[in-house]
Amino acid sequence: MSGTTDTIRLTMTQALVRYLAAQYIEIEGERVRLCAGGFGIFGHGNVTCLGEALYAHREELPLFRGQNEQSMAHAAIAYAKQKLRRRFMLATASAGPGTTNMVTAAALAHTNRLPILFLCGDTFITRLPDPVLQQIENFNDPTLSVNDAFKSVTRFWDRITHPAQIIHSLPNAIATMLDPADCGPAFIGLPQDVQGWAYDYPLSFFDEKVHRIRQQPADQREIDDAVAAIAAAKRPIIIAGGGVQYSGATAQLQAFAEKHHIPVVETIAGRANLLHTHELNCGPIGVTGSNSANYLAEHADLVLAVGTRLQDFTTGSWTAFAQDAKLVSINVGRFDAGKHLALPIVGDAKLCLPALSEKLNGYKADQNWVQTAGVERTKWDAYVDENIEPKSPEGNTRPMSYAQIVGAVNRLCDDDDRIVAAAGGLPAEVTANWRTKSISSIDVEFGFSCMGYEIAGGWGARIAQTENSPENDTIVFAGDGSYLIMNSDIYSSVLTDKKMILIVCDNGGFAVINKLQNNTGNASFNNLIEDSNIVGEPFSVDFEAHARAMGATAETVQSMDDFDAAFARAKASDRTYVICMKVDPYEGWTKEGHAWWEVGTPEISNDDKVRTAHQDWESTRHRQRRGV
Repeated sequence: MSGTTDTIRLTMTQALVRYLAAQYIEIEGERVRLCAGGFGIFGHGNVTCLGEALYAHREELPLFRGQNEQSMAHAAIAYAKQKLRRRFMLATASAGPGTTNMVTAAALAHTNRLPILFLCGDTFITRLPDPVLQQIENFNDPTLSVNDAFKSVTRFWDRITHPAQIIHSLPNAIATMLDPADCGPAFIGLPQDVQGWAYDYPLSFFDEKVHRIRQQPADQREIDDAVAAIAAAKRPIIIAGGGVQYSGATAQLQAFAEKHHIPVVETIAGRANLLHTHELNCGPIGVTGSNSANYLAEHADLVLAVGTRLQDFTTGSWTAFAQDAKLVSINVGRFDAGKHLALPIVGDAKLCLPALSEKLNGYKADQNWVQTAGVERTKWDAYVDENIEPKSPEGNTRPMSYAQIVGAVNRLCDDDDRIVAAAGGLPAEVTANWRTKSISSIDVEFGFSCMGYEIAGGWGARIAQTENSPENDTIVFAGDGSYLIMNSDIYSSVLTDKKMILIVCDNGGFAVINKLQNNTGNASFNNLIEDSNIVGEPFSVDFEAHARAMGATAETVQSMDDFDAAFARAKASDRTYVICMKVDPYEGWTKEGHAWWEVGTPEISNDDKVRTAHQDWESTRHRQRRGV
């Protein structure tokens, strides 16, 4: 260890990168760097100084060149999610539009509580050359820059105005990203002049450090309160969220449910907490859920929420539960644990579930309730069996649908393949129809529901996957809308030899929003290509040719009869493989498994259909819990 008085003279960015390279974490007995490297697009605001420092550490912190700032940040976020928040990557861009392009990605990370370190160029602290290239000028506050836009979408934000400040700022940024309750994106603005300023840094600042992620036990009084509530319940359910996986508590969740005979339902982020074959796994809950889970939620007298922030798609905008059902919430975050006046257990699920179980002694849910759960689960399985079939029960060929494609991939993929989906209709179809083959194998980004995450997230997920299980595949579902918004990381994946399988489902536009538009009484308008302001006949993009132009192998599949062979070719391929398919925009949606969702509908309209839809929509509002 270095002496406390020994120093080394470095520029601010040299010191920053050297510090990052010295941070480690232990994962399953292996000591690895906490920062796995990063993604960068250089400009004048970050290439000369930060670029010089990153080049010197390119072996320890490998840097991937992005094609788009937002997408490369999505890749970093997907990497962190696959690593269960135990490692992070950085994303760096220049001082203007490159930086603002990442605000959306920061919001995605913030919403989903995922770590990423943004290192972005900033204007000159001296202000001597102002106004500089790409600088906005605030007439009333000269300290403002575009980087201030990140304040609302990051958990930690700082602007370095003197080289010594990183001694304080960097440890705090890392502590935020590793904190189970506060985890999220960290942003550090790097003024162009300060990046190159030198300072005598204590050598001890660069000593290697092995980090640990805190696992906090609960307050015993909160455990006791929860025990009293659960012991009085006859019809409890567990809602298992994504926090179960981040805690490493999937085994504890299963043991708790088995010991106390409590049915488990999963949130979208919590998909793959239990295997599909587990008898107490009663399906996904909520707006894009299952009849089984939603039935149990409606009739439960107690809801034990574990590691979930209880988003509206989980709670059916808080209509999914009985008005008098008790709510107990285990969460590392005080903010989440106390939602809707729940009995909070603030602590780590891996520690809290066994502690709660021990106090519950011999408690078991009512056997009739468990049997009911089994019946509902069986009925939902039968519905999914029928829903994913290309032929109707009468033997007629149906139009190709998301559900059929999801079912086919589910049947054909390997148990440990990684599944990635995000915005549009596919998250609902994956959530409802996917049958989990391995724990923590699904990334459905539906917290921020960001179109464009899919392909970029697949690239980042594959980077993570190759570190531990390169023999498996990363499989990405994307609609034509998301593909057109952001697709350049097909090229990135080929350049970096990070193969993924991409299933492009083309339904002619933003079909799921067209469905919502129609369901609320509105005419189809500006969602499907054919209903948009175009000149001439609508036409489809040749996604196969486009993907080939970026170096991928690609083919178009005309029917489900041909899909199995195409997927086998994709699995056998040594490079990114794109399968393109036409999906009907109107037919084939999963019709069952939906809870109410609050969306704003016009109270007054000249259209009878809109007025009727508003009345129908509002007719369920009486079931909405009002904050309790």
